[in-house]
Amino acid sequence: MKKYAFQLSGKEILQLDTALTYDDVTLEPEYSEIRSRRDVDLTTKLTKRISLNIPIVSANMNSVTESSMAIAMARQGGIGIIHRYRSIEDTVNEVKKVKRWRTHVIEDPYTIKKDATMEEAAEMMHKYNVSGLLVTNGRQLLGILTSRDMKAAEILESKLVAEVMTPFENLKTAPAEIKQEDAKKLLYRHRIEKLPLVDDSGNLYGLVTAKDIRKIEEYRNAALDGKGRLLVGAATGTDDDYLERADALVKAGTDVLVVDIAQGHAKHALKTVEELKKRYNPTIEVIAGNVATEDGVKRLLGAGADCVKVGIGGGSVCTTREVTGAGVPQLTAIIRCVEEAKKHGVPIIADGGIRKSGDICKAIVGGANTVMLGNMLAGTDESPGKIATKNGRRVKVYMGMASEEANLQRTDKKRTDDDLTDYSPEGIAKYVQYKGPVEPLIKKLLGGVRSGASYINARTIESYRNGHYFVRGTSAAMKEATPHAEGED
Repeated sequence: MKKYAFQLSGKEILQLDTALTYDDVTLEPEYSEIRSRRDVDLTTKLTKRISLNIPIVSANMNSVTESSMAIAMARQGGIGIIHRYRSIEDTVNEVKKVKRWRTHVIEDPYTIKKDATMEEAAEMMHKYNVSGLLVTNGRQLLGILTSRDMKAAEILESKLVAEVMTPFENLKTAPAEIKQEDAKKLLYRHRIEKLPLVDDSGNLYGLVTAKDIRKIEEYRNAALDGKGRLLVGAATGTDDDYLERADALVKAGTDVLVVDIAQGHAKHALKTVEELKKRYNPTIEVIAGNVATEDGVKRLLGAGADCVKVGIGGGSVCTTREVTGAGVPQLTAIIRCVEEAKKHGVPIIADGGIRKSGDICKAIVGGANTVMLGNMLAGTDESPGKIATKNGRRVKVYMGMASEEANLQRTDKKRTDDDLTDYSPEGIAKYVQYKGPVEPLIKKLLGGVRSGASYINARTIESYRNGHYFVRGTSAAMKEATPHAEGED
């Protein structure tokens, strides 16, 4: 039972509960039968209907997640949430890049007409970063134009696609219903990179590529949709173009929409969730947040949310608690919010405050199904932005989404001078050390999570989330848990 130290006009206003964050506790080790980290299954729930193979989500921040990060995350079994601080068209293109990166069958391959110029073909290949275009007349497949044909065109000084394309009668094609293994055999037997799929009348159905098959075989733990494409999420707001943005993202193939707002425990946030669920249910899942209390979770679930993000003011570039005084230490927030979410079978994302793999372990034991990472992924090759050199160190910019720098980059909000007169940023921008490729970093974090599981006999995320104990520590205990200085035992 909660105790209260102070009342005002009969209202209990001061809770004496002690609120804790990750460094305040450790996990109590238990008898374990886990012999190898390979015995730990990290499959988990992102939303009611969407599963991931690892419990990691990259944050919808403009210095963390665009297509490159989202591709890398999904290849490892997680998911990336593309931020909303670019134009709708640009964001849609980022989603499409993820969806086209790996698929069993490309259902909408890039096409060109036979009377197009070679200059137009070159521009199109460069724009979409592809090495070939299918030549069509309506749905009818007429041929294929490859990078090899492009080189021949330069030598022959050809002007039109029709002059250098490989015509239909010389193409190797396959029926639309071909199985992946049979398509692979055809590609390798005929030493070709692209296999168009057609019906009996020669109408184009899709395309299978050797490159995609190699990707399928290399990333067997990838998080995929029902068509074998990488999973991807995208954010929308609560004002201005939010419905237009959501419509475009859903049309582009987004698997989940994230309502991106700092204070999810607000009337307009609830209204947005209700609108999105009514508009797209049951096709698209909706993640909502951020909140830090049981009531916040309860209200978002009442509005229809399929997952709730938990965390107010815990991020390394977030200053909400300093500026507003509001927030709940992250571990306590997770435990409280999970208590409500479990009643409805809805997953929780722990968002903010993660600095090491041990924090991920604690968040999951606290009940979170997944964790959202920002700072830990910033500074990698896949995060947006250029590498700079500061004081002899290679760095990249990392900014909080409520920072002044991030707000100046927004394209989703119509601004007036009045909007900035009383604006108080709740975040900062800073340089973070350049970290190289993100995939080795993810694997290292997952190694820590699997090792953590071995200390508490948790073979699955669900067993990770249930029945384990935290031990409260002191500042001395925290110091003891880190590498000691020379001369200390």
